Amino acid sequence: MSTDPFSPGRLGPLTLRNRFIKSATYEGMSPGGRPSPALVEFHRRLAQGGVAMTTVAYAAVHADGRTFEDQLCLRPATVPSLSELTEAVHQAGAMASIQLSHCGFFSKLRRADGSGPRGPSLTFNKYGAASGLPVARAMSPAQIEAIPVQFAEAAALAEAAGFDAVEVHLGHGYLLSQFLSPAMNHRRDTWGGSLQGRLRLPLAVIAAVRERVGERLAVTAKLNTADGFSGGLSESEGLEIAAAVDEAGIDGLITTGGSTTHNPLFLMRGARPLRAMVAVERNPLQRMALRVLGPAVLREYPFEEMFFRDAGRRLLSRVECPVILLGGVVSLANVHQAMADGFDFVQLGRALVADPDLVERFGRGDAERTRCTACNQCMASMDDGGVRCVLDDPGGELHVRG
Repeated sequence: MSTDPFSPGRLGPLTLRNRFIKSATYEGMSPGGRPSPALVEFHRRLAQGGVAMTTVAYAAVHADGRTFEDQLCLRPATVPSLSELTEAVHQAGAMASIQLSHCGFFSKLRRADGSGPRGPSLTFNKYGAASGLPVARAMSPAQIEAIPVQFAEAAALAEAAGFDAVEVHLGHGYLLSQFLSPAMNHRRDTWGGSLQGRLRLPLAVIAAVRERVGERLAVTAKLNTADGFSGGLSESEGLEIAAAVDEAGIDGLITTGGSTTHNPLFLMRGARPLRAMVAVERNPLQRMALRVLGPAVLREYPFEEMFFRDAGRRLLSRVECPVILLGGVVSLANVHQAMADGFDFVQLGRALVADPDLVERFGRGDAERTRCTACNQCMASMDDGGVRCVLDDPGGELHVRG
């Protein structure tokens, strides 16, 4: 395998022009669940800036899989706008992926039947509490069995929209991660208990997606190497899950960790943008909860470059599929280290929010690292008209729009 990050690389049926992929970082550019022109332009700029592939973040596979209303949902009505996005990306010489996800119990929306969110087990839904949905019930076996179908149908819509790859989200405390985590899955039927039981739904989803798209699209998975909190998924189990997903025929695994329900900043590291998050929160109860409980709930994790590297290296020894390093890749030296370690690709998130043309500048020798400071105020900007780097705002901090 070449260690040159600017050389082409294979990912399933795809040949990417280099080893740089834009990670799925929620854009906040789909009002009412429909892709906006701003979303198209956001990904076009990334493609023009040199990445081999850009990933549209969190596309719910069903209306019940949204965490909140203004979240992209893959349905026939969104295909035309998403087709504009993939065409723009392709014209700029890159490929396009879309992240398929379902929120499970982590939602502040009612389901289509009027009931509250559901997950593997009965649980307190702190995210939905301020919206009158503090309790999430356990899914029935029939509801669980519908999930692989929903993912497969969403993958078919992604193919119709011209995407080259789909990314199945197995991390961050969303539905499939909830089933994998012993802290969230307390079921005693075939969908829980042992690791084999907890793996059953994620593997069924991967099989259904693969059957629907065949070898025409690359199918990758974003997987927690560990949940990062007591009682959650351990790294040893994370490695077992990675091996099972690899055996299921995945085309690439993306390193990640942490949970939106327990330790949101574990998956990002860096500063806690609490003041900015309060400023953009529209729900008064949620705003008050952030002010009072935010310091306790949003635990800070110091930023370290390549913070999933060690776990990723252990994962490399357990799988045969390509492994894509995500987490704190902020410099060209980091990228070269990742290639030397044996990672096939790197994914960059905040670095490319700050510098959409970073890959092109790396290639020209005009830059050695991103200007991103891991201030994480871009997290709040997602709810303020769309994700952006606040270094472009006056004073280098978030200024609430409107």
